[in-house]
Amino acid sequence: MAIYDKPVKVLMREWANAHLAEGEEFSKSVAVQWFEDNFPKVKPGTVEMHVEVMSTNNGRVRQHHKSVYAGSNHDLFFKLGQNRFRLYVPHADPLPVYELSDDGPTSIAQLSGEDITEIAERLDAETFNAATEFAYERDLQNYLIKNLDSLEAGLRLYIDEDGMSGVEFNTGGRRIDILAMDAAGGFVVIELKVSSAYDRVVGQIARYMAWVEANLECARPVRGMIVAKTINEDLKLACSRLKDVELIEYEMTFNVRRVTQCDVNKRP
Repeated sequence: MAIYDKPVKVLMREWANAHLAEGEEFSKSVAVQWFEDNFPKVKPGTVEMHVEVMSTNNGRVRQHHKSVYAGSNHDLFFKLGQNRFRLYVPHADPLPVYELSDDGPTSIAQLSGEDITEIAERLDAETFNAATEFAYERDLQNYLIKNLDSLEAGLRLYIDEDGMSGVEFNTGGRRIDILAMDAAGGFVVIELKVSSAYDRVVGQIARYMAWVEANLECARPVRGMIVAKTINEDLKLACSRLKDVELIEYEMTFNVRRVTQCDVNKRP
């Protein structure tokens, strides 16, 4: 349920229509300040996430939000770069990106330049590094989003009051890989590493946990999970004094099933 009579996406559109000219660039801090002045109950992280999600070419974030679809009134901005945005121009800009299916986008026109670059890099890497394990954090992330209970029974994706999900959750310029809720209603910050996890990730997850505690519902407990293919000894030592951070190793399982070839000449 929205905090105010209007959802954040509607308030965001009202702000943009009143204060932004076509082609004018802005940063997320400008939107945050307007909400602080006019709708202070809306958290800065929620405002920043809405700017990202309402950017039509931001496929990296929009594909994970089922509330974003054609006609959902989320098509407002166009992302120009790191924390640089402007109004979306329908007759000049590429078509908006919506949720991607398991088979990928329905049209190349729905991909932003960032997405196309990433796909090219992935294809190149896969050409030289064929393997059966997760090669990218995105692959691991996409799997766990659909299978959070494989980490812990009752674990579910965090969804805020405006329908924004805990995937790539914005924490003021940086993003939590997955923000989840446990069966008891507590927050779980999940950080993913596709290879060996090093002890420097401890500082990263501690920062995210502190941000969640300070900016979301602070009465709820906050803990963390670091998921990696290999948890090294340095990380184990670094986390040995942190009672609220759990270390989890994953492994890939590859199964095959033989299918009997049909005799195409056989008549029923």
